[in-house]
Amino acid sequence: MESVEATLPRKEQVLWYPMRVSYGREEAIKDVLDNLSVRNFLPMQRLRGWIDDDGEPRQRLVPAIRNLIFVNASQQRITELKMYNKDCQPLRYMTNPFSHDDTDYLLTVPNHQMENFIRVASVEDDRLLYLDPNVEYLNKPGKKVRITDGDFKDAEGVIKRIKNNKRVVVEIQGVAAVAITYVPSVWLEPID
Repeated sequence: MESVEATLPRKEQVLWYPMRVSYGREEAIKDVLDNLSVRNFLPMQRLRGWIDDDGEPRQRLVPAIRNLIFVNASQQRITELKMYNKDCQPLRYMTNPFSHDDTDYLLTVPNHQMENFIRVASVEDDRLLYLDPNVEYLNKPGKKVRITDGDFKDAEGVIKRIKNNKRVVVEIQGVAAVAITYVPSVWLEPID
């Protein structure tokens, strides 16, 4: 049975859009979108390594991927926000350079793929390593696996060799990639 959402024109379908945000304003845009009740995702990571004036080690959360936020809304809604809300003007659509069709020009991320990425990237953990999605070793084949236990349970990824270690990589093709630095092999289930 076809969903009602699939019958709408593409501009009216609620999809995940990876969007560029200029000048490091990701957190400010996230706050604006949260206040407007627009679903979004900003991958964060813990930054450590400085000592405050009292000699105490400090850490803080920072965006894991600079100048990128994922917005879950219709293209029409995002365009309206960009036009009529000055705080949303820094949002920029990412485009598909290989598209020859107006309906596929703007990059979108399938729901299943985005939920899988969120499942992994929302865990604030030192075991995550954010990667440049355009590096060559991500194009090499690997074994698809599902994690069956632990913090990353039900996440699906591909085993890749990164920095001389095997890691489970969850990738949004050409947009973002995150590697889990250690998952016990008994928690990995091969999938087709």
